[in-house]
Formats: sequence, structure tokens, C-alpha cells
Amino acid sequence: MFTPDTLKGKSILVTGGGSGLGLSMAKHFAAHGANVAICGRTEDKLREAAKEIEAGKQPGVKVLTHAVDVRDFDAVGVMIKRLVEEFGSLEGLVNNAAGNFLSPSEDITPNGFKSVVDIVLHGTFNCTQHFGNYLINSERQGSVLSIVTTYTETGSAFVLPSACAKAGVYAMTTTLAYEWGTYGIRLNSIAPGPFPTEGAWSRLLPTKEIQEKYLKKVALGRVGKHEELANLAVFLMSDLAGYITGECVTIDGGERLAGGEFNLFVTEFDRKPLKQMFQAMKPKK
Repeated sequence: MFTPDTLKGKSILVTGGGSGLGLSMAKHFAAHGANVAICGRTEDKLREAAKEIEAGKQPGVKVLTHAVDVRDFDAVGVMIKRLVEEFGSLEGLVNNAAGNFLSPSEDITPNGFKSVVDIVLHGTFNCTQHFGNYLINSERQGSVLSIVTTYTETGSAFVLPSACAKAGVYAMTTTLAYEWGTYGIRLNSIAPGPFPTEGAWSRLLPTKEIQEKYLKKVALGRVGKHEELANLAVFLMSDLAGYITGECVTIDGGERLAGGEFNLFVTEFDRKPLKQMFQAMKPKK
């Protein structure tokens, strides 16, 4: 569908790019001609991810890493400035960094709620604000792509902080798509369904029984392949999608049509043992 130079001349930053879907998107960007930067909180993880990106990139493509906490507004500004200096320009931002956990909403602590909202909503604002101001001040056009969820509009049981934060990211996307359109800045989002990753998949669908019940909700009866989502990201970040802005593209095999992503826990499991399972899943301090 694409040529090796589909993204040639573009430099793209992927937050949370050291693993999972972020890494898959970064690999595809580099394979189609874009310079790629990945950021996250763990330097060693970023270095290993960069090696994977380097292995499949087009000749001449640069790959950079930057350790940062996207919740730190000033640190994000330092990162954007450094990437612009090293790449020469920056044309794309993918807001992929996220956090999530399963919990009955009545048991969520204020700190637990805040931790997810800070990463997902505030982190997305921090990166988008710095990147947008760079584009506006330098009179350059660019594109922002944010990863949201299939329950952005419907909500979903047991992931209240994520539902609230991702809804905010969606609203940010549509708001800025109109407001910043005058600068030639496009903002879109992707709402993925079940795309297994080592981190999120093990936390949110931890047992084979749960995974089997969940897949019964998916119209196509299977999980998504990382390259399917990465191909969509390449398209939306490319000039092929130059007239698309303010859109949220759902890629979920029809999963959303069965209701909120984690609502199956309400209908398929008794609440008391469910709470015990969620408690056991919490990371040990």
C-alpha cells in the first residue's frame, strides 16, 4: 500500500515508544522513510527499542531516544527543542504514552485516579502544547496523532480513570483540529480494540478465561495485528491524509459494537471474586 518514501522528509516523535504499539508504529514510520524519536521513562528500554527500529529503517533515516516523564511540562519542552535541533525540524507527534488498571470504581483511590489522568491527559497536553507552539512559531505545518480508546464516548466499567482521561484527549483533538487548522496543523486520533501487548494485555486481560470471553465480543473473532494499526498510523501521518483532521478512526474488529470494552466483567463474573482478582493484580509496593 505504501512506498519506502511515503514519510520521507518527516521527523516524528512517538511517546511511550519503547514497547508495544508505540514501538510498532515507530518501526513502521522508520521503514517508510521518516526520522523517528521515541521517548519514555526508562533509558535502557529505549535503547533496546531503538535497535529494533534501526534494523528495519530506510537508509539515511535517523533514530533518536529521549528519556522523559511526559507529566513534566518543562522537561517535555527541553525534549522538543533537542529533537528539533538534531533532526532539523519536527513534523509529527504521536501521543501514545498511557497508563491503565482494572478496579471497581468505588475502590479507586485519589492517587490512583490522578496517576492515570496525569499521564494520559496532562502528558498529552504537555507534548501537544510544546509541539504545537513549535509549529506555530516556526510557521511550519505538522500532524498530531493521539491514541485513545473504543470506550472514549461510551465509557467502560472498571477503567474509570482511563475513560475520563481518554475522553479528554479526544476532546482536545477535536478542539485543536478546528482551532489550529488555520496554521495547517492536523490532529486526529486512533481508537484501538484488542491489540495484545506484553504490558497492557497482561494487566487488563490476565487469564485465558477472560481473554476467551472477551474475544466473543469481537465481531471478527480475533485480536488485531500490530502492523494493522501501524499501517493506519502511517496513513494518517502521511500526506495521503492531508485533508483529514479532527477524526477518530476506530480499529477494533467490531469490538465496540458489543458495548464498553470491559463491561463483560459486570455480566460474566460475580463482583466479590472479581474484586479479589483485581486486588491480586495490583503491583506490590
